[in-house]
Amino acid sequence: MEAVLPSDFLENGRSRNLPKGVLVSGGHSVSKQARQDAILELIRTHRVTNQMELRALLGEKGIGVTQATLSRDLRDLRLVKVPRADGGGHYTLPEEWEHSPPLEALLPTLFVSAEGAGNLLVVRTMTGGAQAVALGIDWEEWPEVLGTIAGDDTILLILKDSDRTEEVRARILEIEGEI
Repeated sequence: MEAVLPSDFLENGRSRNLPKGVLVSGGHSVSKQARQDAILELIRTHRVTNQMELRALLGEKGIGVTQATLSRDLRDLRLVKVPRADGGGHYTLPEEWEHSPPLEALLPTLFVSAEGAGNLLVVRTMTGGAQAVALGIDWEEWPEVLGTIAGDDTILLILKDSDRTEEVRARILEIEGEI
């Protein structure tokens, strides 16, 4: 591997010579995928209780990461913090989410329509697609959405405020690719 010199770095710590998504840490290039793979390995082999601990474990592997990047990685990887009896918690990847694709992958293939009335939004999907899409919407934790109810091809989104129905509908259409 070619040496990376301090003069090769921009102010944000990225190298001028590396593609986007590759960060340099401790003299080693680490792609986003490699970093996220390391995070998953650490979560599976350690009871990681907070982001500082996870950053330290990554550091031991020679992978430096900012808190903001680590937060995005945890969200991208769908990691959740599960509570323990003593009130603490640790990160894990729920088994049902490990094999379910994100909303961005589901909507373009399963979406049929979305119509709102008041604080309710009805999303229609291809037959059999409603459960997966509803899970994806629930995972997003949109602040406007109180909850979802899914059948076979229909999802009912219950919104906190009827003024936000069109905004949520537009977001779904944008993810689906119509906007």
